[in-house]
Amino acid sequence: MAPLTETSLTTASRVVIKIGSALLVDRTTGSLRAAWLTGLAQDVAALRARGADVVLVSSGSIALGRQVLSLPAGPLALEQSQAAAAVGQIQLARAYQEALAPHALTAAQVLVTLEDSENRRRYLNSRATLETLLSLGTVPIVNENDTVATDEIRYGDNDRLAAQMAVTVGAEVLVLLSDVDGFYSANPTTDKAAKWFPVIENITPEIEAMAGDAGSGLSKGGMKTKVMAARTATAAGCAMVITEGSVTRPLRALETGARATWFIAEGDPRAARKGWIAAMKPRGVLTIDSGAVRALARGTSLLPAGVRDVTGEFGRGEPVTITGPDGVLGQGLSRYTSSEARLIQGHHSSQIEGLLGYSGRAVLIHRDDMAL
Repeated sequence: MAPLTETSLTTASRVVIKIGSALLVDRTTGSLRAAWLTGLAQDVAALRARGADVVLVSSGSIALGRQVLSLPAGPLALEQSQAAAAVGQIQLARAYQEALAPHALTAAQVLVTLEDSENRRRYLNSRATLETLLSLGTVPIVNENDTVATDEIRYGDNDRLAAQMAVTVGAEVLVLLSDVDGFYSANPTTDKAAKWFPVIENITPEIEAMAGDAGSGLSKGGMKTKVMAARTATAAGCAMVITEGSVTRPLRALETGARATWFIAEGDPRAARKGWIAAMKPRGVLTIDSGAVRALARGTSLLPAGVRDVTGEFGRGEPVTITGPDGVLGQGLSRYTSSEARLIQGHHSSQIEGLLGYSGRAVLIHRDDMAL
């Protein structure tokens, strides 16, 4: 496989960018690095102008909130971290809103936890929300919901969250803006003989052993979490790059050849996702008519109107077999429970609210959640 280069970013149609606290917040004053954020917004606008979707996974809420609340330096108690996050999330959202507005870009705040990616139902809800936001042209700003999460504050990190988001939205490239310009065999600040890796094609035990710990007083993630993020992203068909992010225009610098480490994707995001869905054990069966079979062949989603029978018991987000008059077509993730699917089968999407008593999804299985 040919090594990835900075052109991977210029040709990607969907990019997730992770921003660490140390880049966004001044370590000495605890205030926002507004000039840096302005430059990042210019880079995001350039990606959007080329037609790429952009999702930002941003740390910084706790760091900004502790400055507003005048909390002491050093480690915070859990309740102090949650209070700081509650205040800082407002500051963070406003900062991105103001930075993107001059480029006619709308910021959207999305607060999640890693659990939202691990639970199928919540995963589908997150995916649907993010897909809608991107289709409407917004730039989602994703952060952990640190005001209510406990384990995420103590042990979580936005490197792995960014990788989960890249998987969720089917990104082609994940960019980790860091305080180091790539992956090294050892900490380059303390070991001058440390070897820099421009490309890593496989994450071997030797690569994992080289990963160190966090090097910043503000950020929680170290190289170890970045390698873990790379494993998640690349397995889902998403290339990942680590690059130094403190320069004024970090993405432009990356595109023009800045030092970085690229982790090679295994296949492409859509193929990886289809394989994941196809490997699941189905919980039920949806039998569809010939018209729906033809519609699926054209690449459309499965609408309730085309479903003739529902068997088995399954929940939202669980896998089901799709079968037609001539046999099994594949399987997909249902956006409705089995009982809901039985109520809406054979009916037009406009009738869903009347049948269920609430406004649901227009499709029963989205085309991106199908492996045919």
